[in-house]
Amino acid sequence: MRFLRRFFIRLSNFATRSRADQRVREEMAEHLALQTEENLRAGMSPAEARRQAALKLGATQAIRERHNAEQGLPLAENFLFDLRYAFRMLYRSPGFSLIAIATMALGVGATTAIYSVIDATLLHPLPYPHPSEIVRLEANLPGVGAHDVGLSIPELRDLQNSGIFQYVSLSFFGTNNLTGSAQPASIASKSVTPAYFAVLGVDAQLGRTFDPHDSTPGFNNEVVISDGLWKRAFGADPHILGKTLRLDNDPAHVVGVMPAGFRDQGPNSEQRGTELWAAGGFADDPAPPPMRGARLPFETIARLQAGISPEAAQGRLDALVASLKKQYPADYPSQGAWTLHLTPLAETLVGNVRQSLILLFGAVGLVLLISCVNVANLLLARASARAREMAVRQALGAARTRLIRQLLTESLLLFVLGGITGFAVLFCARKFLLQFVPESLPRLNDISISWGVLAFAIVVSVAAGTIFGLAPAWLTSRLDLTATLRQEGRGSSGSRRRSGLRHVLVIGELALSLVLMVAAGLLLRSFWDLFKVQLGFNPTRVVAIQTSLPNPNDPKTDIYRTATQEAVLLREVLRRNRTIPGVEETAVSDQGAIPLGHGQNDLRMAPLVREGQQVQSSQPPLIDTLTVSPEYFHVLGMTLLRGRLFVDQDLEATPLIAVINQAAARKYWPGKDGKGADPVGKRVHLLGRLGRARPDWTTIVGVLADARTESLADAGIPQIYLDIYQRPAKFLAFYLRGQVDPAAISAQVRTQIQSVDPELPVYRAETLDEVLSSSLSVRRFSMEMVALFAGTALLLAGLGIYGTISFLVHEQSREIAIRLALGAQRRDILRMVLRQGLTLAAAGAGVGLVGALVVSHLMAGLLYGVSPYDLSTFAGVTAVLTAVAIAASYVPALRAMRLDPITTLHAE
Repeated sequence: MRFLRRFFIRLSNFATRSRADQRVREEMAEHLALQTEENLRAGMSPAEARRQAALKLGATQAIRERHNAEQGLPLAENFLFDLRYAFRMLYRSPGFSLIAIATMALGVGATTAIYSVIDATLLHPLPYPHPSEIVRLEANLPGVGAHDVGLSIPELRDLQNSGIFQYVSLSFFGTNNLTGSAQPASIASKSVTPAYFAVLGVDAQLGRTFDPHDSTPGFNNEVVISDGLWKRAFGADPHILGKTLRLDNDPAHVVGVMPAGFRDQGPNSEQRGTELWAAGGFADDPAPPPMRGARLPFETIARLQAGISPEAAQGRLDALVASLKKQYPADYPSQGAWTLHLTPLAETLVGNVRQSLILLFGAVGLVLLISCVNVANLLLARASARAREMAVRQALGAARTRLIRQLLTESLLLFVLGGITGFAVLFCARKFLLQFVPESLPRLNDISISWGVLAFAIVVSVAAGTIFGLAPAWLTSRLDLTATLRQEGRGSSGSRRRSGLRHVLVIGELALSLVLMVAAGLLLRSFWDLFKVQLGFNPTRVVAIQTSLPNPNDPKTDIYRTATQEAVLLREVLRRNRTIPGVEETAVSDQGAIPLGHGQNDLRMAPLVREGQQVQSSQPPLIDTLTVSPEYFHVLGMTLLRGRLFVDQDLEATPLIAVINQAAARKYWPGKDGKGADPVGKRVHLLGRLGRARPDWTTIVGVLADARTESLADAGIPQIYLDIYQRPAKFLAFYLRGQVDPAAISAQVRTQIQSVDPELPVYRAETLDEVLSSSLSVRRFSMEMVALFAGTALLLAGLGIYGTISFLVHEQSREIAIRLALGAQRRDILRMVLRQGLTLAAAGAGVGLVGALVVSHLMAGLLYGVSPYDLSTFAGVTAVLTAVAIAASYVPALRAMRLDPITTLHAE
């Protein structure tokens, strides 16, 4: 308490220090007057009386300073004094100040920009209550290479009753057709079990969410809608609760409206933009019977019991899995090795973007370091110019610590002003910069320039200012006063120490630049190889337009229930699409067959049973299934290797057929010699969507060349193509090849489709070239950012070596003038200066190559088609860096070569 009381007294005196100082002045003047009067009474002359009084009182300035030290906050007062002095010094050198502040603004601004992305994506907790309790469950069959195979309803009930979780929920993302208004619309929706919102821990702003204990086996005809859909489609109707919507021809009653700020969880913008949620138990139509082996390939999320860590929950989950395997051995064959894996939801939403973001943060961190090194070099150069000033101040009695504190304050002011400037530019340009961030980036809408980001910018600026300002301040204070006052400007020891440190800093700057340039070069090579890879299909002049058919809960009410019923619609729409001007060919498929389209509306993985190769108790592998029309392969220019493709005569009533790709043929029919057997004529058995079994065998009639329709980086994904006229699909994509206007084609196709069925929505028209470009968005963003940072680093490194060589030329001007006066050739002076620049470049390249080898090894997972140790990239980058170093050294070398010896020596 006494300490606090004393502190507040000092704080009060500090706040009113001008009045306190005035009181001390008045008191000293009163003491001086009294003592003078007493001396006069003792018989002294007036002048002597005043002199003796002043001698007895002592130094008034010292008394005032001692009083301030005892009654105020001297550290704060000294800091303010240093700050005012630092402002004056920066004002006296506007060119130096502007360059240093701009350099730091670049480094801190870029670092803060990337940090804001990482903060929203990796660091910021999910916008749900107690987000650490929310996890994602993944069921795997590693024994047969199958992952995320989903859960069955009995397994869901086992998890709910395990005591590990508060709530467990299944969810399936898709679309619903909203009809009844002037224009049918496709609504991004999720079918969920009733505990979904209880898992997330959120409630409705209007009405309610689903009852987590609802045991309805099928859909309960209740829906919750988003705030955006409520305002857009229903005009924010306050009486929306209880209103009946027509969704896929099913009546659904609105029971709640979510808050305006609520965004659903999901790995992409489509799922995060979900606008409608429908609840069901998935134990009745349209789901299969709830048997333990009938797994639903849905996403499973859960909320842990309070106090249970994910690690402890995983241990209890493993025990539950072992118990279920022992209890139901027929449903969990040992070959499948069924497991359940638990992952915090926040980690699953980030996915494979984490590595790219960490790479970007590392790259921008190097740019920040290079910026700091450049400013430190500027401070060292300024310290050389101020060496005589510092020497005079020390000679007059200034303490070294006081000088270090003064110089460090100047450095901190520079760095903080640079950081604030960088943050201000970032804040003003945030909307412009967000345009360059790919939409596929998780939690894109959460990116903001918040107070936390501002605090990060200030902390980084202060830390950088302290670290990189300390060395110049320390070196400047360690002066040999005699040598400095006599020889400064002629190569004193202090000057040599500063030159040595400048060399070290430039070498580090060049090394960091080389690391960044190698990373950018490898990413550029990788991106280019990926962009120029043989696709296996031709996306040129092809437009894909999507629609979706109604999928009512009661299959009996589905007018497109069978492939024969759906074929009437598809053939008529294809016929009408061919009449559109400019259209040469048309085709149709499920949305999952859009090349590189990342279709989320169709679940395509299906267990594959091969005739004669599977025993009844084993777990079949999963294969990527795509449902297409016969024209699909020709429209996309895919190559048939063996057998035949689909024809119009292949109908629902004819034997089921399929076409596979080379990867499926190699994997599932390898042949005895490993060269691959001919799979044409082989029969397979597939489990359809939602686990429904097709009773008929499917005959493979053709083999296609591998096409990169799923991933540009992998052409070896096994795929099986099914005939859409034999197996119906609900989420459709129509393809049109020809000379068409992508901006107008959507309305034209909508007219053709709705002339056949007016209740079908038409949406998302895009060229396959756009889809291809979008699939590269994250890689392109990483490559562009790293390349930008590398270019910035190269520029800063060039400026750094230019400044260093210029400083060396200035320091060695006397020596150069003497050499010239004694007969040295000017070309010898040019070679001497260039040799110094090349020496720095060689040292920086040597250190940088070691660092680049380490960094390239760490980023190997981000590369495609190029080795992390690619010799041409390393050699090319080293050559570029050397060329920049020579160019940066050449201008000071020319200046040195043109020195006039007489003028220079006379000035010295």
